[in-house]
Amino acid sequence: MRRTRIFVDDALKSGDHITLSAVSSHYLTRVLRLGVGDKCTLLNDSGFEFSAQILIPKHSGAVLEIGASDAVNAESNLRITLEQALLRSEKMSLVLQKSCELGVAAVHPILSERTEVRLSDEREEKRLRHWREVLISAIEQCGRARLPGLAAPRKLHELKPCAAGEIGLLLDPGATLRLRDLRPESTLFRVAVGPEGGFTEAELKWLQRLGYRRLSMGPRVLRTETAGPAVIAALQALYGDA
Repeated sequence: MRRTRIFVDDALKSGDHITLSAVSSHYLTRVLRLGVGDKCTLLNDSGFEFSAQILIPKHSGAVLEIGASDAVNAESNLRITLEQALLRSEKMSLVLQKSCELGVAAVHPILSERTEVRLSDEREEKRLRHWREVLISAIEQCGRARLPGLAAPRKLHELKPCAAGEIGLLLDPGATLRLRDLRPESTLFRVAVGPEGGFTEAELKWLQRLGYRRLSMGPRVLRTETAGPAVIAALQALYGDA
């Protein structure tokens, strides 16, 4: 039976009581129709999950008793950072969700010359809150107990060079390098994925100067929202825990 996992921002300690947010309480009591004595699992980005039992099933603020904790071993042995060109709302949410399920360590949105989406400070703040909610929902579903890192959008030319031990990969349909040819000696990866129109040639050369290698995923051109999760899945299958 699938466990109900709820993410909270609070510290968790066995034996304590916790009052859930209105959103989580509504989900437990109104959507799932759980009541007094029913159990769920709590997590808070600590790498542990805690059993919990409902004491007061109030839909605006359910009270739970926190039980025993267990370490969660669901993180990938690969540390993959996806540097994804900023996409429109639904596509960006899809990339975040699927990348999280596949074990990504961090997602850094980037702004390139052909990026169609531009955010004001207010919209960026709202979008970051939404993206975090997407990641929370994804770890609740997939069994992770650590939130992937999430950075504010930055310009492509603000990216730092690949550090020693980092393997930078740049998606380019015209490249000859394939993942099976890498034979990596490191578990640290940075994967740069361009917008729908792709990176410009100048941007491709700039990323190469930063230490990225041009990578092809085969003879078919992938949509930008497909490319990142596809690379993560392939890296996991070849060198990770898949």
